[in-house]
Parts: sequence; C-alpha cells; structure tokens
Amino acid sequence: MNLDLSTPLQLIGRSQEFQRIVEVLAQDGDLLITGVPGSGRRTLVRTAAQEVGAMVLEIDCIRATDGQRFIQLLAEAISQNWQAALIQDWVNNFGKEFFVCHPEGKLKLLRSLNQKQLWQAFEILLNLLQIMAVNLNQRVVLILQSFPHIRSWDRNGLWEATFRQEINVQTHVSYVLIATLAETSYQTGETNYPLETIQLAPLANDVLALWAREILHTQGLKFDSRSQALQLFLNAVQGHIGDAMAIIRRLQNFYCTDGLISEEAVQQAIEGLLKDLSLTFESLVMLLPANQVHLLESLALDPTDKPQSKEYIQKHGLSRGGSLQGSLTGLQHKGLIYSAEHGYQLALPLLALWLRQRLS
Repeated sequence: MNLDLSTPLQLIGRSQEFQRIVEVLAQDGDLLITGVPGSGRRTLVRTAAQEVGAMVLEIDCIRATDGQRFIQLLAEAISQNWQAALIQDWVNNFGKEFFVCHPEGKLKLLRSLNQKQLWQAFEILLNLLQIMAVNLNQRVVLILQSFPHIRSWDRNGLWEATFRQEINVQTHVSYVLIATLAETSYQTGETNYPLETIQLAPLANDVLALWAREILHTQGLKFDSRSQALQLFLNAVQGHIGDAMAIIRRLQNFYCTDGLISEEAVQQAIEGLLKDLSLTFESLVMLLPANQVHLLESLALDPTDKPQSKEYIQKHGLSRGGSLQGSLTGLQHKGLIYSAEHGYQLALPLLALWLRQRLS
C-alpha cells in the first residue's frame, strides 16, 4: 500500500504557521513563505487555502524564462480553473489585442507582441484574476513557486514591483510567494510593498519522532526501542521533513522481523538515498566558488554558531574578514545554510551527511 506522506503537515509541528496562513488568507492578505525545499511550504498553503474555501492557482517561476513565458503560464493557470465560455467573453471584451481563446477554453498569448504590448497583457491578466474571483464568488490564491527566479530576466525589477503593487490593490486575490531561505533577508521593494514573511525552520526532534512513529505505525512498523535506530534517523534528517519522508519511504520497502526497524535498516536506507543523490550533490558543489565549498565542508564536519571566531578560522584554515562574510552570505543566498539565528546550520541535512562521508 502506498502511503501519502504529506499527511496534514499543519499537524506536524507547523500548527502555529498554518493558523497564521489561514488568518492571512481569510483577511485577503498576501504572504512570502520561505524555507528549504521539502519543508512543506506548498502543502501548508494549499491546505490553508482549502480551509478558507479558496481556489488555488500555481505557477512554477523556474519555467518562466522571460516575461512572455511568464504571462503564458499565468494564462494557462487561469484557463484550467475557469469556464471556457467566460474566458472567451473576456477575450472578446478586453483581451483580443493580446490573447486568443481556443474552443476548449485554452487562453493563448499572441506571439507577435512587442515589449509594451506584453506589459499591457500582463496588467490585464492580473486584473482578470480579480474578475474571476468576483464571478466565482470565491477567493483566489495564486501560488508563485520559486518567485525570486524571475529576477534572472526581470533585471530592473519592473515585473516584481508591479506584482507587489497589485498584491496591495486586489481585494479578492491573495498572492503567496514561495522562496528559499535567502529571500528572508532580501530587501528590494520591501519598503514600498512589504509582505508578511513566514519562515519554516527545521522541526524539533520530538515532533519529527512523533510523526515518524505515526506514519510507520500505519504500516505495522516501529523503530526497535532496544537500538539506536530512531536516534540515527533523527540525526540524519536534522528536522527536515522532506529528508525524513524520503528515508521512511525506503524503510517501508524493507523486510523487518516482527515489524521492528533496526539500526542496520536505517543505515541502509540512508546509504541508498545518499547514493541516489550523490550526482546531484556533486554537481551542486562543483558550481560553488572554492571558498564557499571550503566553508560548507567545515560547517558540515564541525557545526558551529560562531564561524567568524578566531579559533574556528584557524582550525579550518578559513579566510578572515570580508571573504569569510562573503562566503556565509553567498551560502545563505543559495539556501544552503541557515542564518545566524539558526546557528549557520546546513539547510540540507543529507548534503551535510554526504559531505562528511566524502571527507572522512
């Protein structure tokens, strides 16, 4: 039997964050949610939207390679959630200069548009979200996954600024920007159009242990209490729900005597996962500057909340001053380590484990 491991994340140590998201969406608010991949950002928003009876539209901004593609993705999200006849009426009345509507209700952006027309198409499409919400008498929540990615082509921040402006204006549409940890400290445009930010920190060990036990119990499995199996599992995942899910999926496929999960089983599951991820981690490390790799390896081998201390710098042969601070900032911006608030902990526990193995 395949188990849905996204079992209400709001009940897994996230009840406070979940309640806040529900409140914000219910009050026509907008949000920036930050956290590492696999921390449950989208699941929380989707479940909260369901709670307030809102319709969810999603765009993966990594697929938006330029403004034209971004508009097309937004048009597709609307097409999938509104009646074809209503979309056709809207095109006839407001959008025929920029869009065409196929018989099945698929909204397509015309290809021959210049930059000014693209901009106009973007603005009327944002307004369409409001029209749609009013027509359906239902809130609309637009989830923008990996939102900061648009900065790779939105060089002057024009599209982002317009988005933040619309966020303040529209009364029936909530915008939820989903980003990595780095976005927590990103300030551009924040003063004019501030967004409430919710950061998903690592879960506490006792919370994760409770969740793991509940999930395994449904499969007739449990950690052998006479062994260090549970501790080994918790040490490996460091409060990261995504990594915990991946290991538990593997444990479900193991044969365990009397349904007891041993240390060996947990170790095998971790080893198998690290083997599968090694190519990804190798590629990631190769893309980092040498000084960032050095610091990342040091923090994986010897975690500290004071990497700038003289003792730590000497012990690991790190560069002093601005270079070290630059590396810390760079790793935070890439979402690879948490800020000082969380003790510069590596954000991807399995990456930390892989680095330790590679260096041992």
